[in-house]
Amino acid sequence: MKVGIQVPATMANLGCGFDCLGLALPIYNTIIVEETVLPGSGIEINIIDEKNPDSVLNIPTDKNNIVYKAIELLYSYIGQVPDELKITIKTQIPVARGLGSSASVVVGGLMAANTLLRNPADEAVLLSIATEIEGHPDNITPAIKGGVTLSSWEDDGSVVYRKLPWYDDWKVTVCIPDYELATEISRSVLPKEVLLKDAAFNLRRSAMFVEALHTHDSELLKLAMRDRLHQPYRKKLVPGLVAIMDNLRHTNGVLGCFLSGAGPAIGVVSCGANINEVKDIVANTWRDMNVNTQFYSLPLDNEGAKRIL
Repeated sequence: MKVGIQVPATMANLGCGFDCLGLALPIYNTIIVEETVLPGSGIEINIIDEKNPDSVLNIPTDKNNIVYKAIELLYSYIGQVPDELKITIKTQIPVARGLGSSASVVVGGLMAANTLLRNPADEAVLLSIATEIEGHPDNITPAIKGGVTLSSWEDDGSVVYRKLPWYDDWKVTVCIPDYELATEISRSVLPKEVLLKDAAFNLRRSAMFVEALHTHDSELLKLAMRDRLHQPYRKKLVPGLVAIMDNLRHTNGVLGCFLSGAGPAIGVVSCGANINEVKDIVANTWRDMNVNTQFYSLPLDNEGAKRIL
């Protein structure tokens, strides 16, 4: 039996919602898991990136691969051990750019293995296992459910989430620089403690964000997507981030700009006007630093992960 799961890219934090807000985009990784028929064939892992084959050269293709580790956890959940499996990972989501590439393959591997095992794990279990691997649910939840999600990893290991509304006139432009930034490095610069006034600032902005989405309030969204918990500390890892945000804040039609997840990709929400101007501002700022930029202007993916094989 062979199962293929398509999983969207995700952008996490969205400015104010550190480790709890995320959205899904129609850029996909596909994970195919197949039960092989040859006894003793073991685990075979193939990783394919047709556009950028060099980007996957350093990803493990043995039992240290994150997809295998996710599958192993699911098998352990039902008291089994994976034996002969062929795992194929077809990637379109850029690696180490803050677009949820690791979350996507974790979700895809879990869902594919769960299907092979006749679905012993429900959605709650899959969310819990995937979040245990990732360490936070902000990418995991939109990868599974699509759209915009608010989620919390509870003390008992469960994930509580809600999908939030989004509107067709709010366009997302993804700006991807041509260099990688490992999540571990981006997390290492965050402080263990923050000032009370900064925590309160983000609490206010998160409340504004939810209200803006429920009321389609573009002016409130402009205030809501600001942050003091993670972006100020990560800006030194993403040269040009401050200049880009300052310039876009004064650009007509721009509702918000944020570092996507751990970075270095940047997300820009606009009313659909002046998208070319947005691209020019970002491209010119990074070009002055010898950084090339890839752009996507996309609707949201509202379905989330789904079986395609």
